[in-house]
Amino acid sequence: MKRLLVCLIACFISAYVNAQDEKHHLFYGAYLQWGYNGEVYTHSNIHFKMSNGDNFILHHAKAHDKADYDDIIEEPGEISIPQYNYRIGLYLNKDFTKGLELNFDHAKYVVTDGQTVNVTGTINKQHVDGDSVLNPETFLHFEHTDGANWLHINYFEQRTLAENKARTRSLLTLIYKAGAGINIPRTDFTYHGDRLNNNFHIAGYNIGIEGGFRFFPLKNFFIESTAKTGYVRYTDALANTTNTKGNKASQGFGYIEGIVTLGYQFRF
Repeated sequence: MKRLLVCLIACFISAYVNAQDEKHHLFYGAYLQWGYNGEVYTHSNIHFKMSNGDNFILHHAKAHDKADYDDIIEEPGEISIPQYNYRIGLYLNKDFTKGLELNFDHAKYVVTDGQTVNVTGTINKQHVDGDSVLNPETFLHFEHTDGANWLHINYFEQRTLAENKARTRSLLTLIYKAGAGINIPRTDFTYHGDRLNNNFHIAGYNIGIEGGFRFFPLKNFFIESTAKTGYVRYTDALANTTNTKGNKASQGFGYIEGIVTLGYQFRF
């Protein structure tokens, strides 16, 4: 993930350099953001295809997020432990009302242990169709907590709602966005007590829409608060364990996400 971030910053610098050439007028400004999030997820059908021949579906499995905000209180330097967001935006016009945004959501998705779900398919070469309790020792545990990791590109627009008395700058703006992209999860999977935190892996796609407000206490510094909703599809998340390889999981779910970020914008 660090290599990905370096590549993204390199692309941003390249776009900045190109924007300096007045002949092109590709971009008129940019902004950077960092913040944190919380999610609520819909139920999901999770399909497991195991290398030992097990092939089964958990129906309507419940899941929750894992904010981990207490960890950053204990270790203030570890700002990337909680569910975080960063954005790199480029303005398409002089008024800063339209733009493109590279958006990364480090959300965490944990299938809730102890719940009873309907399971259908084949396990141990036997057909199954009944209820089972999700337990990591007797059955399984499944989560994306080193990140469900949604990387996507947004188109956004911004509208001024309030200005300072001199009307020289915005104090409050309405912002709305829509975009799509890829999922790069790191899946932590346990099957009958055998656990592995898998490697990062491009494993599907996502779409989303977002809306909210930016408050500018200073001319270029802002606080952004938004609500986001969308759909995430994992087509082949890694579900390997220490002793078994070649396992895959697929699923789709909807989500509602609350986000608060700090940002800084500047003009080219």
